[in-house]
Amino acid sequence: MSSEQTIAGQGQGHAPAAHTAVDGWRGLADDWSGDRAAFRVPWGKAMMWIFLLSDTFIFGSFLTGYMTVRISATAAWPNPSSVFSLTINGTQLPLILIAIMTFILISSSGSMAMAVNYAYRHDRKRCAALMALTALFGATFVGMQAIEWTKLIHEGVRPWTNPFGAAQFGSCFFMITGFHGLHVSAGVVYLLTVARKVRRGDYEKSGNYDIVEIAGLYWHFVDLVWVFIFALFYLW
Repeated sequence: MSSEQTIAGQGQGHAPAAHTAVDGWRGLADDWSGDRAAFRVPWGKAMMWIFLLSDTFIFGSFLTGYMTVRISATAAWPNPSSVFSLTINGTQLPLILIAIMTFILISSSGSMAMAVNYAYRHDRKRCAALMALTALFGATFVGMQAIEWTKLIHEGVRPWTNPFGAAQFGSCFFMITGFHGLHVSAGVVYLLTVARKVRRGDYEKSGNYDIVEIAGLYWHFVDLVWVFIFALFYLW
């Protein structure tokens, strides 16, 4: 075939297709930045699941270490009902503050689930409002946790000493509840940021509200971890 025929054939649509696929690390980066899906799961959701799995190992190690320390402690372990009690109008109420904190955090899971529901309905106003309400619940939880910390510090509890019994109690308490409180605080900032972007319609253009569900996964994980902390630290 002559060169003229070859050129003519290309002009008639017979030119070889351009190679658009990118291999290697660059292709992987393009997939992530393009929000591609692997195994029918968006990259953002997959990365959140991986992060939560790693966090599960961390919290699991903390709680396992706490149980080991408590079982092996030679001194008497403090009674949570008396340590975490509040006196209101002359009446001592055991675990009242902890019970309210738990109720608030569990309620926040309900508002977050409703926010995800409205996100997929493209109801931006209700979704953003419910996410802001969830963040408010989280901020209230952290504020009440600060009150709890202040009370115990005022009573002499430190990471290295404890007037109520075993000295290890203080270090376990501040490490576990502090690490969880840090997660809640980060979640509050995360939710408010996403709620603001939902409110102004950033995700309406693409019609992709997966970020709300991803934020919900994080928040539900934080709530679930608190259930284990509540059961092992405050009820045991």
